[in-house]
Amino acid sequence: MKQHFANLVEEEESQIDMTPMLDVVFIMLIFFIVTASFVKESGIDVNRPDAATAVQKDRANILVAISEGNEVWINKRQIDIRAVQANIERLYAENPQGSVVIQADEQANTKTLIEVMDAARSAGVFDVSVATDEQ
Repeated sequence: MKQHFANLVEEEESQIDMTPMLDVVFIMLIFFIVTASFVKESGIDVNRPDAATAVQKDRANILVAISEGNEVWINKRQIDIRAVQANIERLYAENPQGSVVIQADEQANTKTLIEVMDAARSAGVFDVSVATDEQ
């Protein structure tokens, strides 16, 4: 009987409780997911013009790209110029602290740039910037 009891005690002591380690790993996973910042892209690469007074802008949440062929892109989708205001309104409703940054190609028409800026202001966003490359 003593021999049987001694075997039970040895088996019980040799097991490691994994619950605290799993709790710590799960909490770290949640922490990294919550604190991760996700990069937003407009959907196309544009050749931005150079500017001597370029300033880094943080918290740019609504990116609008204008290609050299005057195509407007938002969230990796080509958008008709008449639908830009509705798309900006939707994105601004999701994040009211966001600002609009327009990434216009060097070869894009000024008319298209102005139409996008007007659409952003009509959508209620008055913090509108044009992206440039620093000289």
